[in-house]
Amino acid sequence: MSSGFPYLGCGIGLRREHFAEVLDGRARTDWFEVVSENFMVPGGRPLAVLERARASAPVVLHGVSLSLGSVDPLSGAYLDALAALAARVEPAWLSDHLCWGSVGRRYAHDLLPLPYTEEALAHVVRRIDAVQARLGRRILIENVSSYLTYAHSTISEWEFLAETARRADCGILLDVNNVYVSATNHRFDPRVYLAAMPADRVGQFHLAGHSDRGTHLLDTHDAPVSPAVWALYREAAVAFPGVSTLVEWDERVPALDVLLAEAARARAIAGEIGAAHARSA
Repeated sequence: MSSGFPYLGCGIGLRREHFAEVLDGRARTDWFEVVSENFMVPGGRPLAVLERARASAPVVLHGVSLSLGSVDPLSGAYLDALAALAARVEPAWLSDHLCWGSVGRRYAHDLLPLPYTEEALAHVVRRIDAVQARLGRRILIENVSSYLTYAHSTISEWEFLAETARRADCGILLDVNNVYVSATNHRFDPRVYLAAMPADRVGQFHLAGHSDRGTHLLDTHDAPVSPAVWALYREAAVAFPGVSTLVEWDERVPALDVLLAEAARARAIAGEIGAAHARSA
């Protein structure tokens, strides 16, 4: 079943370290994902780079500050700036995280997990409804990695995510690395998580590297995708064919060729699965 979000292929994040290659046309990829907040500015080099990237490939806006789970009021100024950026670059879609990151209008600059309760579910749905109404479009919400759970949660994370998407009529950005990190940290089966995702809501995958800290995995985005996450991605691509994939690499950013090679590996896996689906149809 289609999520209603277009298939873009396998892309990379637009990062400062690769601005020169974007400007001279060497950064050739299926699509770019950009961190919205980095480009919500009136002018300057970042916007020039973004416009050059948009001229060569589709662009998706991915936010980190919407704080959908916070009890702080949604920021009208933030939504105005985001809407203006969207009008300027015409992204294929916008996304943000199913989390909270502010309290008392002070930002933690982190993506903090929610308690999974009916009260939190209703609260988040109302806020997504308000965001989508303000932007005039459906958004995608992403599962975050986590390192603690709340004693009073009454719903599993995967059920919470799926029900949020259903009630708010939004899409799901399924971060496969985050599923694996959280599954390892909290000792649940990541395949149970995948099985709970509604096929008509999953509109994008994220892949990234993580770090093993001994007692837990940490979502660091500073290394290649691990073999275990590649294996889980293959299962996700089988379950949800025709979903766009993005490779994230935010710290210790490598040369562009390294990042493009990761995207090419994802493309090869998706192509192999697509060919198998075509043969069996």
